[in-house]
Amino acid sequence: MSEPQAPADFGRVDEDGTVYVITGDTERSVGQIPDSTPEEAMAFYVRRFENLAAEVSLLEKRVEAQAMSPEESKAAIATARTNVEEANAVGDLASLTARLDKLTELLPAQFEARKAQRAEQNAATVSAKEAMVTEAEQLAEGNDWRGGVDRFRTLLDEWKALPRVDRATDNELWHRFSSARTQYTRRRKSHFAELNEKRDGAKALKEAIIAEAEPLAESTDWGATSGAFRDLMARWKAAGSARRQDDDALWAKFRAIQDQFFEARTAAQSVVDGEQAENLTAKQALVAQVEKDLQGVTDVEAAKGIHRDFLSKFNELGHVPRNAMRDLDARVRAVSDKVAALEAEEWKRTDPEARRRAEDTVAMFEAQIAKLNDDLSKAEAKGDSKKVKDATKSIETYTSWLNQARETLADFTR
Repeated sequence: MSEPQAPADFGRVDEDGTVYVITGDTERSVGQIPDSTPEEAMAFYVRRFENLAAEVSLLEKRVEAQAMSPEESKAAIATARTNVEEANAVGDLASLTARLDKLTELLPAQFEARKAQRAEQNAATVSAKEAMVTEAEQLAEGNDWRGGVDRFRTLLDEWKALPRVDRATDNELWHRFSSARTQYTRRRKSHFAELNEKRDGAKALKEAIIAEAEPLAESTDWGATSGAFRDLMARWKAAGSARRQDDDALWAKFRAIQDQFFEARTAAQSVVDGEQAENLTAKQALVAQVEKDLQGVTDVEAAKGIHRDFLSKFNELGHVPRNAMRDLDARVRAVSDKVAALEAEEWKRTDPEARRRAEDTVAMFEAQIAKLNDDLSKAEAKGDSKKVKDATKSIETYTSWLNQARETLADFTR
C-alpha cells in the first residue's frame, strides 16, 4: 500500500515566490509571500489546507451526529464546498470535495427522518389541541360560571405553549376553541346579567318593605302589628337575595326596625321580673335539645325540618337578659351553620352538571390513554425506541391527569 501524499505534494513554488496548488491536471496560483523562502511560503499555504481539512472533519462529525437540522447541514456543506473550491491553500483539495460529496449522501435519509419526526410531533400537537377543544366545548355547554373562567384561562395558556400545525388544521381547531370560549363568555354574561336584574328587583322590594315597616316600629297595637311584621317577613323571604353588601345592609335595617318594636312589646308585656329569666331558661333548653337532635344527622331534609321546628319554637319565646344574648345567639348561629353546611355538601355531591363534567373528563382521558397505549404497542412492535419513549412519557402525563379527574368524580359518589 502506497504512502499517502503530503499536502505539499499538491503544490509548487515558482522562482518569483508564487505558490500554486495542483488539482488533477490543472494548477492555479494561491498567493505569494514576499521575503520568504520557498519552504516557508509552501508551509504557510499548507497550514491553510490543514485548517480547511480540520473544518471539514468537524463538519463530518456534526452531520453524522445530526447535531444540526438537515437544512442547516445542507447549507453548511454548500458553504464548505465553496470554501474548498476557492481556497488559497495547498493540499489535496479534491479529497476534501469528495468527502463533502459523501457527506451530502447522508442528507436524504436525515430529511426523511426529520419529516417523520415532524409528522409525529404534529400528530401529538393535533391530539392535544383536539382534547382542549373537546373540553372547551363541554365547558361552553355547562354552567360552571366560577371554575369555567379559570379553566378557559389555563387552556388558553396551554394552547399558546403548543407549536402550530398545518394552517388549515390549526385554524379549524382554533376556530372551534375560540367559538366555544365566546359561547361560554356570552352565556356567562347573560347569566350574571339576569342574576343582577333579579338582585336589583329584590333590593327594590326589600326597600319597599322597610318603608312599610318603619311606621310600625312605634306601634303599641301588639297583636295586629306582630301579625303585620310576620307578613312583612314572609314577603322579605319571598323577595329573594340582593347583592350581598346591599342585602346585609337592608337586613340590618329591617331587623333593627323589628327589634325596636318587639323589644318595646316585650318590655310592655313583661309583668314580672322573672319573665326574661324564664325565657332564657326555655331558649337554652331548646338550643340544647336541637344540638342533641342534630347529632349524627346526615339527611339534609331531616336536618332542615329539625331546624325549622327549633326556629319556630325559639322565635315564639320572648327576649332574654341582655348579658345572656351573645352566648345564646352564638349557639343558635352554630346550629344554623351546621344545617347550612349539610345543605351545601348535599348540593355539591348531587350537582348533575358538575358530575357530568367530571365523568366526561375521566372518559376523555381514558380514551386518550387507550390511544397512546395503542401507539406504544405499534412503536414497540417496530422497535422504534424514540416513539416508545415519547408514548410512555405521554401515557404517564395523561395517567396523572386521569387520576386527578377520578378523584374529583369520586367526590360525587360519597
